[in-house]
Amino acid sequence: MKFIRGIHAAYAMLIFGLSFLVFFPLLMIPIIFPKHHYLAGVFNRWWAIVFLSLIFIPFENDIRYKREKNKNYIFCPNHFSYMDIPSMGLNPENSIFVGKNDMEKIPFFGFMYKKLHITVDRNSLKSRYSTIVKSGQAIDEGKNLTIFPEGGILSNNPPQMSRFKDGAFRIAIEKQIDIIPVTIPFNWIILPEHTVLPRRRKMKIIYHEAISTKGLTLEDVDMIKQKTYDVISAELNKTIA
Repeated sequence: MKFIRGIHAAYAMLIFGLSFLVFFPLLMIPIIFPKHHYLAGVFNRWWAIVFLSLIFIPFENDIRYKREKNKNYIFCPNHFSYMDIPSMGLNPENSIFVGKNDMEKIPFFGFMYKKLHITVDRNSLKSRYSTIVKSGQAIDEGKNLTIFPEGGILSNNPPQMSRFKDGAFRIAIEKQIDIIPVTIPFNWIILPEHTVLPRRRKMKIIYHEAISTKGLTLEDVDMIKQKTYDVISAELNKTIA
């Protein structure tokens, strides 16, 4: 079984590289023509569908919030696995990521990621502040954001999440836009953090009802952060049980 999983892992890495090379010219379009930024979300979605289909990982989006046209959101998913990136690529709303700058080191992919998304060096106060500013500007430009509120794959005991950081919730309150809690319940089983050997299981992404920040102030950050945490945690406990 481990041998078969090893072959699957090698195949998945090959498909990742080849599919990215195929989509790279398309992803250059929103880089060259920033006013077409929505295409980043479209092409990310296409890539995620192709990639997951070719590596034989079935997937399902469970959308529980009412989608409203021309409305911005911040999507806040739990984060236990590197498979969470293609999972959130399936987002039906065109969205850009706000994430660690580690991705910038990957040839070609890093260039694309830095140009289309917002990266942060969490060890730099200046970088963290710059990320807040850039995120606000992105929302003003009509972009949706995907932010992993744990700040990375930090949990030592999935599916128990790590403590949420403030960034996503400060931005949402400052811009008075809704937060969409997102539960990704099975990726830590499909691809645990410290292995490259995937297990074949259906991937599920649950988009919960929107949490409004209308009328809230920065004094409410802890409250809205806890509310988001509780929604995701409850779903994790339910699906795993």
